[in-house]
Amino acid sequence: MLDIVKHFMLSQLLVSFATLPDPRCPGRTRHRLLDMLVIAVCAVMAGAETWVDIAHYGQLKQPWLATFLALPSGIPSHDTFRRVFSLLDPQQVEQCFRQWMASTAPPLPREVVAIDGKTVRRSFDRGRAQGPLHVVSAFATEQGLSLGQVAVTGKGQELAAIPVLISNLHLANTIVTLDALGCQQAIARQLVAQQADYILALKGNQGRYYRAVKSYCQTACCQRWAEYPADYDAFDHRHGRRVRRRAWVLPLGQELVGLRAWPGLRSIIVVETIRQVQYQPGTRAEWRYYLTSCLDAPAVLIQAIRRHWAIENSLHWVLDVVFREDEARSRDRVATRSFAVLRKLAFNLLQQGKHQPGSLRTRRRNAGWNDDYMSQLLTCVRENCRMAVL
Repeated sequence: MLDIVKHFMLSQLLVSFATLPDPRCPGRTRHRLLDMLVIAVCAVMAGAETWVDIAHYGQLKQPWLATFLALPSGIPSHDTFRRVFSLLDPQQVEQCFRQWMASTAPPLPREVVAIDGKTVRRSFDRGRAQGPLHVVSAFATEQGLSLGQVAVTGKGQELAAIPVLISNLHLANTIVTLDALGCQQAIARQLVAQQADYILALKGNQGRYYRAVKSYCQTACCQRWAEYPADYDAFDHRHGRRVRRRAWVLPLGQELVGLRAWPGLRSIIVVETIRQVQYQPGTRAEWRYYLTSCLDAPAVLIQAIRRHWAIENSLHWVLDVVFREDEARSRDRVATRSFAVLRKLAFNLLQQGKHQPGSLRTRRRNAGWNDDYMSQLLTCVRENCRMAVL
């Protein structure tokens, strides 16, 4: 047990957050900031959803926590937790989180990194005329880990947060996917400068580009189908749905001269989805268009497009259902941002325990019941980091 504790005390998590500035007056503090951070992370992993829960967890687990934390004045009260995390610089907290992920689980070569936003719905405060917090996250789809986040005051500011998030991530040799909001030349230029490839969903917000691509693809795929056979054609029959997906990876034709100035753009991806749902009459067909800088095989590109939705299904859904993020009634803006980081810290640590049987909810419950299992989750990041270096 002592060896595990030593490894934990030297873990990259504490190293990354050791640079976090303490906003309290020097010499007038009773509790160490890193101690409070560790208690909070452990508590959220074990099921805590409020500052009261975190303090209660610390009191119940004080004998175990005292084996590797100093705790000079015992366990802080819930008011102390809330007050300290409300004073922290949220940008510094998010930066420390990104540094931790960059050092422990950087994206794999050609891994699909999905970027999308999510609203913490009950974090509004009508009395202060304050809307809910909106968090833009990056998600490594193959590893199933959150790489970082940037919070903004509303969904309308998501576009401004995307370049900030990208600039703080190590994305070389990855495929970054973004929805239509992120289909911007400035973002494409930034990704190319970081030696990353992109797949950007093209929709009506890019008016003339969208109309030109739509006309070009419809002509190539429907009227000149003999010259442009589908590069990908597959059937899927699951969950009561019959789906046929066809995809074309088209070169930049003469009709798309205006797009040739787009940074790093190499081809256009068009995907046709024909869907029939059980107990629903008729068949629906949908066409979607993407801009890409990738030179990968069409099957890889289609898989990357489908993997983009992992950020919704494997991160945002888990935060809502398992961590109950949307039900968190926190009105303080800074504390809400800090708690959002704590949830992602807990999520990533629990994801490292995928070798254990059971769902994420089961692993979270086991972490609260079994101190040895909690120790394994806290130390597995260090082991993964060491393997990555080797």
